[in-house]
Amino acid sequence: MSKDLYYLGASAVLAWLMLLVASLLRSRGWTMAGMKIAFGNRDDVPEPSPVAARADRAAKNMLENLVLLCALLLAAHIAGVAGPRIVLGAQLFFWGRVAYFALYLGGVKYLRTAAWAVAVAGLATILSALAG
Repeated sequence: MSKDLYYLGASAVLAWLMLLVASLLRSRGWTMAGMKIAFGNRDDVPEPSPVAARADRAAKNMLENLVLLCALLLAAHIAGVAGPRIVLGAQLFFWGRVAYFALYLGGVKYLRTAAWAVAVAGLATILSALAG
Protein backbone atom coordinates (compact mmCIF):
# COMPACT_ATOMS: atom_id res chain seq x y z
CA MET A 1 0.00 0.00 0.00
CA SER A 2 1.33 3.43 -0.85
CA LYS A 3 1.91 5.85 2.01
CA ASP A 4 -0.60 8.38 0.70
CA LEU A 5 -3.33 5.73 0.84
CA TYR A 6 -2.20 4.82 4.34
CA TYR A 7 -2.79 8.43 5.40
CA LEU A 8 -6.12 8.46 3.58
CA GLY A 9 -7.18 5.42 5.61
CA ALA A 10 -5.85 6.98 8.80
CA SER A 11 -7.81 10.14 8.00
CA ALA A 12 -10.98 8.10 7.53
CA VAL A 13 -10.44 6.45 10.92
CA LEU A 14 -9.80 9.87 12.44
CA ALA A 15 -13.07 11.15 10.96
CA TRP A 16 -14.91 8.18 12.46
CA LEU A 17 -13.31 8.82 15.87
CA MET A 18 -14.23 12.50 15.67
CA LEU A 19 -17.85 11.61 14.92
CA LEU A 20 -17.87 9.08 17.76
CA VAL A 21 -16.43 11.58 20.26
CA ALA A 22 -18.94 14.23 19.16
CA SER A 23 -21.81 11.77 19.59
CA LEU A 24 -20.64 10.58 23.00
CA LEU A 25 -20.12 14.13 24.24
CA ARG A 26 -23.55 15.21 23.02
CA SER A 27 -25.39 12.24 24.53
CA ARG A 28 -23.12 12.05 27.59
CA GLY A 29 -22.69 8.39 26.69
CA TRP A 30 -20.50 7.62 29.71
CA THR A 31 -23.54 7.95 32.02
CA MET A 32 -26.44 5.52 32.33
CA ALA A 33 -28.89 8.12 31.05
CA GLY A 34 -26.50 8.98 28.23
CA MET A 35 -26.13 5.34 27.21
CA LYS A 36 -29.91 5.10 27.01
CA ILE A 37 -29.93 8.12 24.68
CA ALA A 38 -26.97 6.85 22.64
CA PHE A 39 -28.54 3.43 22.09
CA GLY A 40 -31.98 4.88 21.42
CA ASN A 41 -33.49 6.93 18.61
CA ARG A 42 -32.02 10.14 20.03
CA ASP A 43 -35.40 11.82 20.26
CA ASP A 44 -34.46 13.46 23.57
CA VAL A 45 -30.81 14.43 23.13
CA PRO A 46 -29.86 17.28 25.46
CA GLU A 47 -28.56 20.59 24.20
CA PRO A 48 -24.83 20.27 23.51
CA SER A 49 -22.30 21.55 25.99
CA PRO A 50 -19.76 23.97 24.52
CA VAL A 51 -17.19 21.17 24.10
CA ALA A 52 -19.79 18.85 22.53
CA ALA A 53 -20.77 21.58 20.06
CA ARG A 54 -17.10 22.14 19.18
CA ALA A 55 -16.59 18.39 18.70
CA ASP A 56 -19.60 18.26 16.39
CA ARG A 57 -18.41 21.23 14.31
CA ALA A 58 -14.90 19.76 14.09
CA ALA A 59 -16.25 16.39 12.95
CA LYS A 60 -18.45 17.99 10.29
CA ASN A 61 -15.51 20.10 9.10
CA MET A 62 -13.39 16.94 8.89
CA LEU A 63 -15.98 15.25 6.67
CA GLU A 64 -16.05 18.28 4.35
CA ASN A 65 -12.27 18.28 4.05
CA LEU A 66 -11.96 14.50 3.81
CA VAL A 67 -14.00 14.64 0.61
CA LEU A 68 -11.40 17.01 -0.84
CA LEU A 69 -8.54 14.74 0.19
CA CYS A 70 -10.27 11.75 -1.39
CA ALA A 71 -10.87 13.63 -4.63
CA LEU A 72 -7.27 14.84 -4.87
CA LEU A 73 -5.74 11.46 -4.08
CA LEU A 74 -8.09 9.73 -6.53
CA ALA A 75 -7.10 12.22 -9.21
CA ALA A 76 -3.42 11.63 -8.42
CA HIS A 77 -3.79 7.87 -8.69
CA ILE A 78 -5.83 8.05 -11.90
CA ALA A 79 -3.28 10.43 -13.42
CA GLY A 80 -0.41 8.23 -12.30
CA VAL A 81 1.09 11.04 -10.25
CA ALA A 82 3.01 9.68 -7.26
CA GLY A 83 5.96 10.68 -5.20
CA PRO A 84 7.06 12.44 -2.08
CA ARG A 85 4.90 15.57 -2.60
CA ILE A 86 1.72 13.49 -2.71
CA VAL A 87 2.75 11.63 0.46
CA LEU A 88 3.80 14.87 2.16
CA GLY A 89 0.42 16.40 1.35
CA ALA A 90 -1.43 13.43 2.84
CA GLN A 91 0.78 13.54 5.93
CA LEU A 92 0.24 17.28 6.40
CA PHE A 93 -3.49 16.79 6.04
CA PHE A 94 -3.66 13.98 8.59
CA TRP A 95 -1.42 15.49 11.27
CA GLY A 96 -2.96 18.93 10.78
CA ARG A 97 -6.41 17.42 11.35
CA VAL A 98 -5.23 15.54 14.47
CA ALA A 99 -3.91 18.80 15.93
CA TYR A 100 -7.02 20.69 14.78
CA PHE A 101 -9.34 18.31 16.62
CA ALA A 102 -7.37 18.41 19.86
CA LEU A 103 -7.07 22.19 19.75
CA TYR A 104 -10.73 22.69 18.82
CA LEU A 105 -11.91 20.45 21.67
CA GLY A 106 -9.67 22.42 24.01
CA GLY A 107 -11.16 25.70 22.81
CA VAL A 108 -7.81 27.05 21.60
CA LYS A 109 -8.79 29.62 18.98
CA TYR A 110 -5.79 30.77 16.99
CA LEU A 111 -3.64 27.65 17.09
CA ARG A 112 -6.68 25.68 15.95
CA THR A 113 -6.82 27.83 12.83
CA ALA A 114 -3.09 27.31 12.27
CA ALA A 115 -3.58 23.54 12.48
CA TRP A 116 -6.46 23.80 10.00
CA ALA A 117 -4.14 25.76 7.69
CA VAL A 118 -1.53 22.97 7.88
CA ALA A 119 -4.18 20.48 6.70
CA VAL A 120 -5.21 22.84 3.88
CA ALA A 121 -1.54 23.20 2.96
CA GLY A 122 -1.49 19.41 2.64
CA LEU A 123 -4.35 19.59 0.15
CA ALA A 124 -2.57 22.37 -1.73
CA THR A 125 0.63 20.30 -1.82
CA ILE A 126 -1.22 17.42 -3.48
CA LEU A 127 -2.89 19.82 -5.92
CA SER A 128 0.44 21.39 -6.85
CA ALA A 129 1.91 17.93 -7.50
CA LEU A 130 -1.06 17.20 -9.76
CA ALA A 131 -0.56 20.46 -11.61
CA GLY A 132 2.99 19.46 -12.37
